[in-house]
Amino acid sequence: MKGKILGGIASVYYPKLFTTLRGYNLKTFTSDLIAGIIVGVVALPLAIAFGIASGVSPERGLVTAVIAGFLISALGGSRTQIGGPTGAFIVIVYGIVEKFGVEGLIVATILAGFMLVGMGVLRLGTIIKFMPYPIVVGFTSGIALVIFSSQIRDFFGLQVSQAVPSDFIEKWQFYLNNFSSVNYYALGIGVFTVLISFLWPRINRRIPGTLIALIVSTLAVYFMEMPVETIGSRFGTIRATIPSPSIPVVSWETFRMLLAPAFTVAMLGAIESLLSAMVADGATGGRHRSNTELIGQGIANIITPIFGGIPATGAIARTMTNIRNGGKTPVAGMIHAVVLLLILLFFGNLAKLIPMSCLAGILVVVAYNMSEWRSFKGLLKNSTYEVAVLLTTFLLTVIIDLTVAIQFGLLLAVLLFLKRVIDSSGVKVLDMAVDDEHAEEPETAPKLSIPEKVEVFEVSGPFFFGVANKFDEAESQVLEHPYVRIIRLYRVPFIDATGLSNLKSFIRKSQSNGITVVISGPVKSVYDELEKGQVIALVGQENVCADINLALNRASELVGLIKREHHHKHGHHS
Repeated sequence: MKGKILGGIASVYYPKLFTTLRGYNLKTFTSDLIAGIIVGVVALPLAIAFGIASGVSPERGLVTAVIAGFLISALGGSRTQIGGPTGAFIVIVYGIVEKFGVEGLIVATILAGFMLVGMGVLRLGTIIKFMPYPIVVGFTSGIALVIFSSQIRDFFGLQVSQAVPSDFIEKWQFYLNNFSSVNYYALGIGVFTVLISFLWPRINRRIPGTLIALIVSTLAVYFMEMPVETIGSRFGTIRATIPSPSIPVVSWETFRMLLAPAFTVAMLGAIESLLSAMVADGATGGRHRSNTELIGQGIANIITPIFGGIPATGAIARTMTNIRNGGKTPVAGMIHAVVLLLILLFFGNLAKLIPMSCLAGILVVVAYNMSEWRSFKGLLKNSTYEVAVLLTTFLLTVIIDLTVAIQFGLLLAVLLFLKRVIDSSGVKVLDMAVDDEHAEEPETAPKLSIPEKVEVFEVSGPFFFGVANKFDEAESQVLEHPYVRIIRLYRVPFIDATGLSNLKSFIRKSQSNGITVVISGPVKSVYDELEKGQVIALVGQENVCADINLALNRASELVGLIKREHHHKHGHHS
């Protein structure tokens, strides 16, 4: 019994750290150590930039990268995944902080963590991977545009005293009205950061250009005393410690209002982390455990906010940096977190010298890399439906907000899926039956002639609420009055309650018109549903046949009986 329970748990939750530590040796540790140090250094400017862009302090971004980064690697289902704050969350986190304050954000993140654990326990990891591609591209491109537009003020160093509006269109009007107040030093640093980020990889692929830009521009601002805004001038000193744990108390009303944004954080975290794990699998030839990954992400998002962190998930760029630099096991991700912790503790107060326009430049590069403009352009050539889904999620993300976009996107995905299924399902009246149940090749299947006074309705595809009224449509094509109707179900994989109800009313209607109904070839699961739904009792067990041959024979028999009866009646009358 105990073994069975443990086996059941392991099938949902078994961190990769456990499997990779078997046979772990000094050589593997060395490559993990090098990768971990490099990724830790790469993550530093990003953690600070994501913290600030999310509307919270820079140290919250660092704390998230340290705690969540450690936990996601230690408890997740991927060998090489690096977790932490990501660009995808900026938009939603900023919105939550604006509306509910940092306390609201902490509660929403903890809630999202529990939702992620729930998704993993319910084994939804595999389903989330099948999120329609146009939706994923729609909201990632939308987020990229929102991040880009949120950085314009700092990138150009606009000297404005009032806050930038959060609405997308108002924001750009605000920028255009205040464009005369550009600080050219800040603009120069921003442009330099973007150029170095794109050009540096030609010189060295290991050390990221963003870090070089950060160091150079910080030193330039410090020694040349440039009049630009820095982290210190906006936020004061950075507390170089991990805050003590605390859970804020919110009212029941606020708690209820936080459920929707928490769901968005959980969905976004799930999609982003599984996408990142799949990209990592592609690069390493490994296989991640999606449900374990969700549970690991969930635990990280429950614990991190207690120490003042923000939502975290798997980060594709940092995960790829880890793989490129030789990271082999989750130990590399744990080392990256320790490296960040040491930087925070020993050099944290130097972060106040970093110019804001340099961080804006880093985020412009992040937005460009996130935008997936090539995929976006490619998808515009697809079917009208997919283009509609892409543009709807994109515009909702940009103009309204991400919560609405994800909920609407999911709804659209379900509707599109239903439409596809409905289009592939149908009921048609055959003029020639084909015995393709027994044929090796459907093309060469023997054709069977249908006896006179017999009609064959063939149902194909799932028989559910979306297909329910197709019987009436098919029936309207039939002219003469048959004696027997065969309903052929062998192409039906499943039938739901609405399908059963419609099938029953169609059978009753046929019977009231004096037509006998024969059911042909239901698969085992459909047969069981028909039995439970009393359809078998309605037509009679003798009128349920295993395949079309038997059904046609039965129909011939019934037609013969009915004809004899008619003959008998009319014989008496004459």
